[in-house]
Amino acid sequence: MKYMKVKWIHDFPDDPVLIYTEIDDDLWEHRKVELFRDGRKGFADKDEEVGGSRLGLEPWPDLEQLRLDPEFEVEEITKEQFQAVWERRKCDD
Repeated sequence: MKYMKVKWIHDFPDDPVLIYTEIDDDLWEHRKVELFRDGRKGFADKDEEVGGSRLGLEPWPDLEQLRLDPEFEVEEITKEQFQAVWERRKCDD
């Protein structure tokens, strides 16, 4: 598994600005937490979709290609860092 933190630079009020995701070697999402500009959170896994978030219907794009797109700031994080975000997904902090 890989764990990614992606800052999405845009002006769309209904789309997340920060995405934490757990992806497998084929780039399919298994868990995701999304943070929105207005403070809302969404999250999804195979059993649950909350706040408008859901797992991708296609694999993630190539990570190197994504890193080249100025609309995204992509950072690989540790499993522990992702897990800490995942455990706080239902909190209002």
